[in-house]
Amino acid sequence: NDQEDSSELKIPIVRIQKLKIDETNGALSENEYEMPLFQEWEFPRENLHLGQLLGEGEFGQVIQAQAKGILARDTVTTVAVKMLKENHNDDDMKSLVSEMEVMKMIGKHRNILNLLGCCSQRGPLFVITEFTENGNLLYFLRKLPQNFDKAMEIRLISWAIQIAEGMCYLASVRCVHRDLAARNILVTNDYTMKIADFGLARDVRSTYYYKKKTNGKLPVKWMAPETIFRNRYTSKSDVWSYGILLWEMETLGGVPYPLYSDIEKLFK
Repeated sequence: NDQEDSSELKIPIVRIQKLKIDETNGALSENEYEMPLFQEWEFPRENLHLGQLLGEGEFGQVIQAQAKGILARDTVTTVAVKMLKENHNDDDMKSLVSEMEVMKMIGKHRNILNLLGCCSQRGPLFVITEFTENGNLLYFLRKLPQNFDKAMEIRLISWAIQIAEGMCYLASVRCVHRDLAARNILVTNDYTMKIADFGLARDVRSTYYYKKKTNGKLPVKWMAPETIFRNRYTSKSDVWSYGILLWEMETLGGVPYPLYSDIEKLFK
């Protein structure tokens, strides 16, 4: 019902303050924003060693890194670090902070990309998450052999069930994902599926998105009709997106509605 649909995860307001530029050199030596310290999540910046680029978008990027002591003392763990590029604006910073806060509130689940920590003080904001060896599901599917057999069907069903379990968990904590698609599912070394939303690192220039005046770039080919026409997002609209995701899996990474460049015409 409508009451159930409207009970979304309530995101806390986190106030970030933009610091004044040092007039002596025209630039800040460290972080240009000041934000509250969350001691239980804060990770020592000196224990984080950045490595290769994993993915990037218009204003953000994800880097592979080594984090000493993030899971166990004196143990080095491979992690993924999301950060902003130099050309970001205030809205990009607010989006990254908001995503981090949502991950904190969601909590941990086997089929969700889990937040491990952050570096928010004395430097640029780093959001630290689990690292997934096989990247996103879309490219993983496209690298699979194209010949279907019984074993492949069983694997695809197992992966689909895992994603559904992650979705059920999100619904249980009243979180509406809004961008469920193969590109936002990450795959670990043991083929565990993890729902993620690397919104800042996705390719916003791709044909999967179109720009709407007030809402930025939207994944229209995965959106339910009520979302396209009434801007209504619920767990039920996530289920519609899951149906499109299943089609992506069955076609091993195909593009939905390949004959339609303007998806709105499909529903008219």
